[in-house]
Amino acid sequence: MTALAGREASFLAFDFGTRRVGVASGNTVLGHGRPLKTLAETGDARFAAIARLVAEWQPDALVVGVPFHPDGAAHDNTLRARRFARQLHGRLRLPVHEVDERYTTTEALAAGAADADAAAAALILDQYLRTLADDAAA
Repeated sequence: MTALAGREASFLAFDFGTRRVGVASGNTVLGHGRPLKTLAETGDARFAAIARLVAEWQPDALVVGVPFHPDGAAHDNTLRARRFARQLHGRLRLPVHEVDERYTTTEALAAGAADADAAAAALILDQYLRTLADDAAA
């Protein structure tokens, strides 16, 4: 069981992309993510923008979507997203949880999301929060 299962906790979630990063917020009380925004900054400016969001929202942990091929195999973006997760942990000193994010952007687009990247981040967070709820019920 994860340390956060069964207690109130808040999160920021990220749908990582090389050009954009979708961001969502959520908590275990409501049990779902809410799209916040998409960051278009790159490099250190991206991490500065994320640090500002962390200061504003004060999450207990971060969640990063990690993409895989449909068969579960890793690819170049899998490695990039995991590197991004490690950088978040190193820079912000918060726990970072990885979630398999296959098809979240497709799902967000199919639902008609105005900001598909932020909506995908909310779906990533929804998936993580369901895992926490399942762990707490076990």
